Amino acid sequence: MLLTSATSQFPVSADITRNKNHILQQMEESAFRKAGVIHFCEGSLSGYAGVDFESFDGFDWSLLRESTLEIMERAKDLKLWVLLGSAHPLSEGHKPHNSVYIINDRGELLDRYDKRFCAGDASEQNDELAHFTPGNHFCIFTIKGVKCSVLICHEYRYPELHRSLKKRGVEVFFHSFHAGNMDPERCGAMEKQVGKELHPINPGKTLPEITMPATMISYAANNAVWISCSNTSAPESCWPAFMVRPDGVVQGKLRKNETGILVSEIDTSRAFYDSTLAWRERAIAGVFHSGTLVRDPRSAERKTL
Repeated sequence: MLLTSATSQFPVSADITRNKNHILQQMEESAFRKAGVIHFCEGSLSGYAGVDFESFDGFDWSLLRESTLEIMERAKDLKLWVLLGSAHPLSEGHKPHNSVYIINDRGELLDRYDKRFCAGDASEQNDELAHFTPGNHFCIFTIKGVKCSVLICHEYRYPELHRSLKKRGVEVFFHSFHAGNMDPERCGAMEKQVGKELHPINPGKTLPEITMPATMISYAANNAVWISCSNTSAPESCWPAFMVRPDGVVQGKLRKNETGILVSEIDTSRAFYDSTLAWRERAIAGVFHSGTLVRDPRSAERKTL
């Protein structure tokens, strides 16, 4: 099956209207370039609480709703699937979800994925958990015959999520990140964590720049799936949006800190080199060896030469 995907990056901010305008413009460009779906980053419409703005106190939920409806209507006009990062309000007294709205090419809200692993500790008073309520479900949907799913940023640290979705037949992951809008002080602290002496031998100076792309590459190869990685381009951004093939090869990427979309052709029928093809399903089923085992006392006895 063939699917043309657009992976977005733009400087996400606390200004909902400015974010919406970026989104609508990139939707137009994606449709013009014959993409079937556009993938936006975490918090792309709402902005990202704790980084783009301090908290949800006084947040304009009415404007967010109106802007979302406008995007849905434009998706219908353009016949374009939209994976839209945003905050989703809950009932009074509960923190919102950190979500990706799955809007189909008829402008309908097909589903909503709520980030399951928000960063923070058990107190739930710091990092993301100070602002968001975690979700409790996967979202699996089909675009032009291709089985897809979405995950969000910090969830890159949990390979169990990717493997579980692989077991459900997912072929394309849309992983929405927000690794940007870092002020010099925060960026400097992250670079210090890595260690200046190690900067020359790593593909970046911060942990996100080193670990996030590397993990997506390994997950793509380990699960034989395509992964679209969207990000904010607000300076300082940790890395640019990119697409990884099922063999772990980066098929394309944008320039860091610059607005743009990456249009990629996904061909799920294409054969890629895969040294684990014969045994991956066995490993997924919990059988942890290749080939045929034998009964042999010299195999069973492990304390003698």
